[in-house]
Amino acid sequence: MAAPPPQNTPYTVQVVGVPRTPLRDAYHAFLTMPWWWAIGLIVAVYLLLNALFAVAYVETGGVYNARPGSFVDAYYFSVQTMGTIGYGAMYPISRAANLVVIAESVTGLLVTALATGLVFSKFARTSSRMVFSRQVVISPVDGVPTLQLRLGNERGNSIVESHIHITLSRTEHTKEGHLLYRMYDLKLTRERMPALSRSWTAMHQIVPGSPLHGKTPADLLADEAELMVTLIGIDDTTMQQVHALHRYMYSDIVWGARHADILHDVAPDRMVLDLTKFHDHVPTPASEDFPYPGPPG
Repeated sequence: MAAPPPQNTPYTVQVVGVPRTPLRDAYHAFLTMPWWWAIGLIVAVYLLLNALFAVAYVETGGVYNARPGSFVDAYYFSVQTMGTIGYGAMYPISRAANLVVIAESVTGLLVTALATGLVFSKFARTSSRMVFSRQVVISPVDGVPTLQLRLGNERGNSIVESHIHITLSRTEHTKEGHLLYRMYDLKLTRERMPALSRSWTAMHQIVPGSPLHGKTPADLLADEAELMVTLIGIDDTTMQQVHALHRYMYSDIVWGARHADILHDVAPDRMVLDLTKFHDHVPTPASEDFPYPGPPG
């Protein structure tokens, strides 16, 4: 078995043999790219198309008041044509130039419709702003060793009918000696929240039948254990489904600790939710049933 990666270093997978189809997923790539990339791409395509039509005008001529052979004048005329501006200072006077104008007007119509649809789709695409605690903790809860992780909605509104799912993946050897990566679903004490807002702690009790029962930190290191957390819900503002995914390596699991308290009473009628401690954890003492002392505070 290959040696595990250094602490806190996720695996990178190099994929070979994938067919090259850059245009097949162009729409998906556009929706997932940053906004400045998307706007820059639309502007670049617009400028490039005008440059191509400007070359056509230079080659065909027939544009009144444009200097013969001037790419700059042809480019200005192309922008006015595609943008349906029409100042009147330059206009086509030959059959060839008029044919190029027809081609450019049709192209401009299609490109404008396409760009409008892409921008609208990107604006309408709902994405979540979920935050997950940097580390997962394991400590007793009501005397039972429990895996705990904290998550919340950074936007401050509610994600209704939120469902969380945690999967443990680890390496195992079959009886034939083959190495497999197997996945196990972790049963949570509560998998659904009617309305998820700023903070929620998901918990899995490590009892007989749990894939983590009887495991030690050394076991998770040897098994190259990884936790995958997924969340699906409905954004109560847009009423569209949102989802989030987060991964934890075995080195992100802290034994003998619990998440720091972030909710405090400050008055009989007022509470404070301190999100500055969202990622903090505090040590818990070791016991006979849970012989793992917490990390230094």
